[in-house]
Amino acid sequence: MRPAAFCRLGVLASILLWLPACAPAPPPPNEAEVKAVLESFYGAMKTGDTAAAMRLIAPDAVFLESGKLETRAEYEANHLPADIGFEKQVTGKRGPIQVTFEGNTAWLIATTDYEGTFDGSPVSFVSAQLMVLTRVSGDWRIRTIHWSSRRS
Repeated sequence: MRPAAFCRLGVLASILLWLPACAPAPPPPNEAEVKAVLESFYGAMKTGDTAAAMRLIAPDAVFLESGKLETRAEYEANHLPADIGFEKQVTGKRGPIQVTFEGNTAWLIATTDYEGTFDGSPVSFVSAQLMVLTRVSGDWRIRTIHWSSRRS
């Protein structure tokens, strides 16, 4: 290789190595933003706002509850209406929310104590929630929720 060509190759390599360093870094994970998604999701159910709840859910999301898997579409059609009815009638007290980050992925773990009456029957149980979110174009979206419960 001729010296001039070698020099141009070196300059090109330097530029290519330098470019990623010039790209804006993604914002650091923000625990408050992720917790706000969880609270917005449950808040939308409490007010019966299906559209607001579904805007927070990624297109390929999967839901897990009672040993069943549901796609986003199945959740919206089958499970969300029941969740809305439940959240409107029963009071839940959320415990501390634990948030963990790995890059543009976050997972939240929380429990909620539910007490009240649902469709005329008393309810008293603790629900555990695991929610996984990813940050896409700066916005956090729910990728999966796993619910389990036990009697209080």
